[in-house]
Amino acid sequence: MPLPLSEDDKFHEECGVFGVWRHKDAAALTALGLHALQHRGQEASGIVTLDEAGLFHTHKGLGLVGDIFGDAKVMASLPGSAAIGHNRYATTGETALRNVQPLFADFEFGGLAVGHNGNLTNAGVLKRALVRRGCLFQSTTDSEVFVHLIAISLYSTVLDRLIDALKQVQGAYSLVALHHGALIGARDPLGVRPLVLGRLNDGWVLASETCALDIVGADFVRDIEPGEIVVIDDSGIRSVTPFSNTESRFCIFEYIYFARPDSVMEGTPVYDTRKRIGAELSRESAVSADVVVPVPDSGVPAAMGYAVESGIPFELGIIRNHYVGRTFIEPTDQIRHLGVKLKHSANRAVLEGKRVILVDDSIVRGTTSKKIVEMVRQAGAAEVHMRISSPPTTHSCFYGIDTPERSALLAAKHDVEEMAKLIGADSLAFISLDGLYRALGKPGRDSAKPAFCDACFTGDYAIPLTDMADNAERRSALEKASA
Repeated sequence: MPLPLSEDDKFHEECGVFGVWRHKDAAALTALGLHALQHRGQEASGIVTLDEAGLFHTHKGLGLVGDIFGDAKVMASLPGSAAIGHNRYATTGETALRNVQPLFADFEFGGLAVGHNGNLTNAGVLKRALVRRGCLFQSTTDSEVFVHLIAISLYSTVLDRLIDALKQVQGAYSLVALHHGALIGARDPLGVRPLVLGRLNDGWVLASETCALDIVGADFVRDIEPGEIVVIDDSGIRSVTPFSNTESRFCIFEYIYFARPDSVMEGTPVYDTRKRIGAELSRESAVSADVVVPVPDSGVPAAMGYAVESGIPFELGIIRNHYVGRTFIEPTDQIRHLGVKLKHSANRAVLEGKRVILVDDSIVRGTTSKKIVEMVRQAGAAEVHMRISSPPTTHSCFYGIDTPERSALLAAKHDVEEMAKLIGADSLAFISLDGLYRALGKPGRDSAKPAFCDACFTGDYAIPLTDMADNAERRSALEKASA
């Protein structure tokens, strides 16, 4: 399925997970939660519910939450007071119904549904070992590895089987699981991917972001800690910490772009953080100009912070069309060139004759930035200065963010001056890594023990890239064998 026009030059969100325990409208609440998490995945959604008789009910579909769960008959087919849901953006596996989560399987202990956000960096190695043991995979997503590891575990309880599986996987993940006795949530030992706990009357809610708690009226309780497993059942909630080594390496890009602005991540309001990032960017890369203009929507809070700090007026010089959706035109080269205008329009009255500071969250390939700069110039801007609220993205992410190969990243091949020329800007500046950390309340980046996962900027991968190394070894062996 083609990407929306002009959006193939952005990082794409991982996935969103949501879970409810003990609420009569569990399916409806889950659909609302997934709607609030729509920004984390737009390819597919699914919900699994558990009714009072111990029966599981599932509905999945390709597309947006409202299209899949907007039918009253569909919601009526999902009875029960417990549910989990998942929004998908494919980082592994093709877009197909068989890959839509939550995944459900019947085990000797009963049914189990699993929804997973993130990437396993040893899924390929584990999958080959599981296939050799006779496991039959029904999907191409790495999330199914969890299901098979649970199935072959020799432990007796569901929790112990899940712990056994989690100790074998490597990667970044937040996970929700549902079986006849409990709702379970888990985060990887470094806490790269987010997961929060909420209280709703006598029930409980798990979600990727606090904005999903807000939409269902749940009270935020706390973040699930790195390496923590929470088990929610009729007796309450209990916590298990099976990993000996845990620390916080939360994904720094959640603050820059991925999380919704009204969410609170790890105790920090995302909206306020993005304004602080913009203010720090202004201090680091001041330039004389007449207006500060965000590239909507993700550049808006940072541009507000930049404008306040610099004293330069903030203006909506680019207007976003929110009704584009997926492309309805075959994306030929000519249409791709025009595609940015489907989503963004220049506000000539604001831009004409002005020295413009454009603020955006990132530059990936640079193709969209180039078109935006060109559009602003065509609207009569006298100067165009690009300011980016993240450091240069020089490395790919392997932890659940869909990023291009490193060779396609503009900053991996060019310095800032070269990038400015390529996108057609009069000047270009990125926030420094230390400046980003300062905006997040840290004195700077401690290279010995970074507070966040920032591998996309540094190449400092905190979790082993086992599959990548294994694939390289196998390619080398094949080349030697064929020589």
